[in-house]
Amino acid sequence: MKIFHLFFRIVLLGGTLLNPAAGADREIHQRLVLKGNNPHSPTIALTLDACSGLFDQKLMQFLAQERIPATLFLTKKWIAKNPQGVAFLHKNRDLFAIENHGSQHIPAVIGAGKKVYGIQGHRELADLQREVEDGAKAITDTFGTPPRWYRAATARYDEKALAEIEKLGFQIAGFSVNVDAGATLSARSIVRRLHSVQAGDVLLAHMNHPASGTAQGLLEGLPLLRRNGFIFVRLDSEEVRSILP
Repeated sequence: MKIFHLFFRIVLLGGTLLNPAAGADREIHQRLVLKGNNPHSPTIALTLDACSGLFDQKLMQFLAQERIPATLFLTKKWIAKNPQGVAFLHKNRDLFAIENHGSQHIPAVIGAGKKVYGIQGHRELADLQREVEDGAKAITDTFGTPPRWYRAATARYDEKALAEIEKLGFQIAGFSVNVDAGATLSARSIVRRLHSVQAGDVLLAHMNHPASGTAQGLLEGLPLLRRNGFIFVRLDSEEVRSILP
C-alpha cells in the first residue's frame, strides 16, 4: 500500500485548553482525525472498545474474513474474562492492533465523587496511574507488544488526568465518529451514522456486546464504505505515523 504522509489532528472540544479559565474540572473529549488524506485514496480508522462484557464473535469474524484492519482497545478485565476472544486475536495479529483501555474501565477523572455517565472516576492520581499501567501490563503480558495508545472509559478526561496519561508515555486515542453510542444503537441507526463518514475520520464502536446492534450495523455499513473508496488503516500503521499537536 502506498504510504501517505498522514498526521493526526487533535481538537479539544469545549475550548478548555484554549481558555484555561473554563475550569480544570471540565470533562474533555478529544476529537481525533487523520490529516493529509489523498482524495483518490481516502483513509479512515476503525477502532473498537472491549470494556468488559463478552466477545462479539460475529463482528470480529466478519472483520477477519473481509480483511478490515482495526485498532482494538482492551481492558484487563475483558482479557481475563474472554479467553476465546484472546485466542482469536492471537490468530489475527496481522490485522488487529491491540491498545490500552485500562485495567478496570474507570473514567479518567480524578477526585472524590467525580463521575462520568454515572461511572465513578479515580479518587487520587495514584489510582489513575494503576488503571493505566495495569491495563498496559495486561496487554503486554498477553500479546507480547506494549501498547502506545490509551483510551479511557467513556473517552472523557479531566486536564489532570490527560497530563498524567501523556506523562506515562501514552497518546490519547480520541475519535471523530461515535458509531454505536456505547453499543446502544440499532443496526439501522449505525448504518445511518456510517453514511456521514468522511475521509480522515476515526470511528468508535464496540466489540464486547454481541447482543447489541453493533455487529449487524457494521456488517452492513463497512462494505458500503469500502465500495465508496475508503481505505481502512490502523492507528499504528505507517500511514498514521505522526501527530500534529
